Amino acid sequence: MVKKLEKVVYTAHAHTTGGREGNSKSSDGALEVTLSTPKEMGGAGGSGTNPEQLFAAGYSACFMGAMKAVSGKLKIAVPADASIDASVSFGPIENNAYGIAVKMEIHLPGLEADKAKELVAAAHHVCPYSNATRDNIEVDLVIA
Repeated sequence: MVKKLEKVVYTAHAHTTGGREGNSKSSDGALEVTLSTPKEMGGAGGSGTNPEQLFAAGYSACFMGAMKAVSGKLKIAVPADASIDASVSFGPIENNAYGIAVKMEIHLPGLEADKAKELVAAAHHVCPYSNATRDNIEVDLVIA
């Protein structure tokens, strides 16, 4: 079942040319990246970024925002030095297609284990990336 937005709050726009060997730029000019395919995927490598790196950055930033969004309701303060190390893996899946898997190591220094688990679970429930990927790809959330 497709979950439809009740209301559009914000829409991001990007223009991409050349695919994995091209460029992407946001409509407001805040993001402009050169893309290159990693050697492990048959590309030349190079200094450009790739969709997997962008997804890792986007998901981890969004998840951090989700933790901050739910923290007040839970009365659990997100540590000022909280961080997330996100990994996005690429590989073949069934039916001659390709997929990704996500692992996020969530660092919440000084937060009690039960509070960290509660905070991460609540964030995973509200995070847009978590909702987009739930039951569709592997997502491993590890409290480090």
